[in-house]
Amino acid sequence: MTPVRLAPSPNHNERSTDTPDILLLHYTDTFDATEALAILRDPAAEVSAHYLVDSDGTIYALVPEQRRAWHAGRGSWGARGDINSRSIGIEVQNPGHRCGLAPFPDAQIEALIGLCRRIVQRWQIPATHVLGHSDIAPTRKRDPGELFPWARLAQAGIGVFPPDLPAPRLHLAEGMHGPVVFRMQTSLARYGYPVPMSGRFCAETRAVVTAFCRHFNPQRLDGIWDGLCAVKLDWLHHQRVCAVQI
Repeated sequence: MTPVRLAPSPNHNERSTDTPDILLLHYTDTFDATEALAILRDPAAEVSAHYLVDSDGTIYALVPEQRRAWHAGRGSWGARGDINSRSIGIEVQNPGHRCGLAPFPDAQIEALIGLCRRIVQRWQIPATHVLGHSDIAPTRKRDPGELFPWARLAQAGIGVFPPDLPAPRLHLAEGMHGPVVFRMQTSLARYGYPVPMSGRFCAETRAVVTAFCRHFNPQRLDGIWDGLCAVKLDWLHHQRVCAVQI
């Protein structure tokens, strides 16, 4: 088990709930962990996370899991907000889109998997509630980004990741409207995404579609909702129903 180094941050407060039900993953958007730690421990920055995982696999513990770290900002999942109270937040060192998005090293991901496994077991976090920052705040955030190895985590028992499946022909894009757009929005909202229920493929809907793809269909980042997106979302709904029935 990767040892955990203490690096306490003063940036935390009480949760509004005693039981976190989300594991939220971020990238740091910094050149190195030294820069990230300085930000996450700066009282003036008013930001923190429970853990930081460096590129070499070193894990830093910043905020006790029982406390509310300040990593999520504005966002929601399943029509419920205050994600900071609902979640355990992990920052994964990566330059991000701002500094040059880079692949995540093996040592880092192996350490992250071990850490995540302990967290989801400790708090009984559902696999479908292992999320990225962009999932809960799609109009504001892009992390942990399209290079994050969600499939590898799912293979290790952390979260879920749908396989490639036979897909019908479908092409929904910004500017379109009608019942088929409304059905797409309804399905995304039922899964948890904060999407408008307007029947119009607006800019906000496009942001949600792109966030979904960053997590579950990373080869498609053009804001188009196609048949593969649709069948993957159906598969995710099925996984959640099966988990509830167990």
